[in-house]
Amino acid sequence: MEPTTSTALLDTTDIVLLTAIGLGTIAWFSRRQIADLLFSHKKDNKANNNNAVSSANKRETNFVKVMEQQGRRVIVFYGSQTGTAEGYAARIAKECQQRFGVSCMTADLELYDLTYLDQVPEDKLVIFVLATYGEGDPTDNALEFWDLVTDSEPTFSESTEDKPLSNLHYISFGLGNKTYEQYNEVSRRINKSLNRHGAHLIGDAGEGDDDGSMEEDYLAWKETMWPAFCEFLGVDESSANAGPREPIYTVDELAEYEKDAVYFGELAEKARSGARIIYDAKRPYNANITSRELFHGTDRHCMHLEIDISDTNLSYNTGDHVAIWPTNNETEVNRLASVLGLTDKLDTVVMVKAIDPTAPKKHPFPVPTTYRSIFRYYLEICAPVSRQVLSSFVEFAPTEEAKTFLTRLASDKDEFRMQVGDACRNLGEVLQLVTGLDGRPGLFANVPFDLIVETIARMQPRFYSISSSSKESPKSISATIVTLSYQPTPTPERTVYGVNTNFLYKIQMQHELHDDGQEHPPYDLAGPRQAYLGSDGLCHKVPVHVRHSQFKLPRNPNVPVIMVGPGTGVAPFRGFVRERAYEKKQGKPIGTTLLFYGSRNASQDFLYAEEWPELFETLGGDSRIITAFSRDQAQKIYVQHRLQEHGQEIWGLLQKGAYIYVCGDAKNMARDVNQTFVHCAMEFGGMDDAKAHEFVKGLRTNGRYQEDVWS
Repeated sequence: MEPTTSTALLDTTDIVLLTAIGLGTIAWFSRRQIADLLFSHKKDNKANNNNAVSSANKRETNFVKVMEQQGRRVIVFYGSQTGTAEGYAARIAKECQQRFGVSCMTADLELYDLTYLDQVPEDKLVIFVLATYGEGDPTDNALEFWDLVTDSEPTFSESTEDKPLSNLHYISFGLGNKTYEQYNEVSRRINKSLNRHGAHLIGDAGEGDDDGSMEEDYLAWKETMWPAFCEFLGVDESSANAGPREPIYTVDELAEYEKDAVYFGELAEKARSGARIIYDAKRPYNANITSRELFHGTDRHCMHLEIDISDTNLSYNTGDHVAIWPTNNETEVNRLASVLGLTDKLDTVVMVKAIDPTAPKKHPFPVPTTYRSIFRYYLEICAPVSRQVLSSFVEFAPTEEAKTFLTRLASDKDEFRMQVGDACRNLGEVLQLVTGLDGRPGLFANVPFDLIVETIARMQPRFYSISSSSKESPKSISATIVTLSYQPTPTPERTVYGVNTNFLYKIQMQHELHDDGQEHPPYDLAGPRQAYLGSDGLCHKVPVHVRHSQFKLPRNPNVPVIMVGPGTGVAPFRGFVRERAYEKKQGKPIGTTLLFYGSRNASQDFLYAEEWPELFETLGGDSRIITAFSRDQAQKIYVQHRLQEHGQEIWGLLQKGAYIYVCGDAKNMARDVNQTFVHCAMEFGGMDDAKAHEFVKGLRTNGRYQEDVWS
């Protein structure tokens, strides 16, 4: 009986295995249909849920349905990290409506379900305005859209065809920076993916370069875009109703209001009583800070900030960025108020509201508020103004001479570049410039305030590489910030001040109780409702949140790392080195840690000079800091020269799997450093130029060459 039983058992096992294989094979070849069934069920549930909660005013995520309900022919989606792409989207939508009479809406990508792209009617148009953030990454609000469209087999709402987006007609404008390796990677890859799935690009894909002139790139692109737009939709400029400018917002001055309901610069709406507060980009935390000077014996300033995030939900990982929300200086607040005739009305309470009842944002900032709060906290009044914005102010010029001057600036690229762009003049300064010697206040008092709200971008946070280790100090964030001020070449008599760095330095000066003998713009340091003040009456707080980054140490701490960070580019590497030293003290094996640091003088601006000896002594072995002080000898020496000098050692570490990290200036330093690694591969790896470039490119692709750079 034993042999018979054994044979029967074997046969049963074979049947089970064959059945499993068969089912798996069927599932593989039917995976699209199965996914569609599951997804359709999910969509049905979503539709049912939407119907069930419609009475509760739940936001509709099916943008196609929203377009139909509101009678929109065009929708402009934006992927924006700092507000620039959102601003261009708003400008496109306004021109679409007012110039061509086409009903249009703007939309934040993260608020809508883009799987419905396969349901867009063929006579509708979708416009994408997409910024590339960091090293070829999508912005935070575009992540889900990116994951959907770039998936090898994306699942849309209905279509299971090979070309599920054959119905979709779209226009594309990308925002990038040519100093970065992955220039406009997001818009380029999205375009390829949409095309692969059957979508039709109308006109040429536009690309703006922030290192050159984003505004001029945009203006040049739209001159060819609009004809293609008109041809597709069958419209022209005669389709719009002729008449005066149509405002986007209403601005009402309030005679009666509840003072407790007024926003004096608060960045988030008031939390409901008893609600748990979650701090993030939409609700920054007013964090306690301390600050100290890092430079010695120089008229330049660099601050080390410690930001306390105890007792909050905020957390960070080593290599992340801290966002600090700025305050505009009082000189510029008063300048713009004066030229607009609002000096005596700065504390008047106003309500600003979108005229379109279906607008995705009912208010551009928290309201009701005051003119002063709008200028001080809510608008980028210090930012350079664009040609297109200036053209909006021509009709309000107080004299024919001013109108002629303003028209010339708005229409002549070279004149604009010399007088405004290279001179870095903001709106208030330009309006003063065109009125010449007539310094009377209120010369542009006839400008409707809704135009100011419409044309000046919302205030955005400034991001800084975190210079601490989250493992060593999880509740305290360090930042290393140099103050910015310079005299533009066309106007050497003027000083342009960095908005946030000078605000932070003013806080530091307040605590140090000393005068450095330099001129600094005045700031109101109290904050909204004196929220930034401590018990001593001094400013101790600033609004912050954390932005996570892909700039990370290897998971295995035993892997060697090569870090290149001149100037404040050393910030994240202070965090990296401190983290590896901390882990070494915990008994973990740590790989060779090389830091190439550069600055002008060892005695003046050698950042954290007192910290490095102990940290590298803890790390031991071949770990060390290698310095390049450009002005301590007759011939200037930079970090790339030190890299060349240690090329043999660097090549050896790369053969052991070392990671490269570069932080700092993208335009010159990062490119020179990249080329130095190419030369290293040629000299010590025996590669020709093409193979060496491919080798370094491969390091980037595999995540072993990472950059945190800025222009």
